Amino acid sequence: MRALDIGVYAPAGAAVETAPVARAVERLTALGHRVVVDEGVLRRHQRFAGTDDERLAAIVRTAARPDVDVAIALRGGYGTTRLLDRLDYAALARSGKRWLGHSDFTAFQMAALARAGMVSYHGPSFAWDFGAPQASDFTLAHCFGLLDAREYEVRCALDGPTRESADGVLWGGNLSMVASLVGTPYLPSIDGGILFLEDVGEHPYRVERMLHQLAYAGILERQRAVLLGHFTDYALVAHDDGYDLDAAVARIREAVTTPIFTGLPFGHVRDKLTLPVGGRVALDVRDGEARLRFHDYADGS
Repeated sequence: MRALDIGVYAPAGAAVETAPVARAVERLTALGHRVVVDEGVLRRHQRFAGTDDERLAAIVRTAARPDVDVAIALRGGYGTTRLLDRLDYAALARSGKRWLGHSDFTAFQMAALARAGMVSYHGPSFAWDFGAPQASDFTLAHCFGLLDAREYEVRCALDGPTRESADGVLWGGNLSMVASLVGTPYLPSIDGGILFLEDVGEHPYRVERMLHQLAYAGILERQRAVLLGHFTDYALVAHDDGYDLDAAVARIREAVTTPIFTGLPFGHVRDKLTLPVGGRVALDVRDGEARLRFHDYADGS
């Protein structure tokens, strides 16, 4: 694994505590990487890592730094949506940075792909993943494995149609963020793509409602496949009466003809893949075993 010049900046939520930031710097440095911490990382304004102007400036500073190759969002939360109409996407694409994060960072990724065709990376966040008390070896291996390669292959179990092969643009991220951008100029128009989705703290009926929104907008039918990751941190109640996430997914499978798979290892979970948003993936599924070959992403950022 080659050493990377890593920059951390805060485009959305404020740091909940400082210890994960220090742990992440220490851990990544111990792995041989060089880490630059933006001056605004520990700022706070309400629930945000600074005012909108300050967080926008942090993105601009990070894009301009010659000593940063991989720019990692501190955390998600909320806040990037506020900045979408103020970002210079052409300049972000020209910066040559590889932008990495997940959750709220999906808004940045969708807008950058829609407005500039820019590849970014859906994967670990700086504080939650790299700064965890015990980082996931799975997450670290797949993140730096993909960033270090021009093509990258993973195998995992997926539940869905028994046999399916597809190759298309890989895109998506957090379901709430993707759904919130429908009807705006910040959601890419992808035909024949492979859409991946996850969420946290959303009851299955809300997951189903957002998937219906994507279906009614014609987005799901235009994809070659939909890959669902983990949907975590929700609680069923007696009123659900047997309605759960499986029931919600079954309903969407009835509503569209696009193959829908569950079980992709990513989301608000400890073990997650890093996925090149705007790159391509060749998907081959045989009897529950999937091979995913990520390609055409290394020169897209």
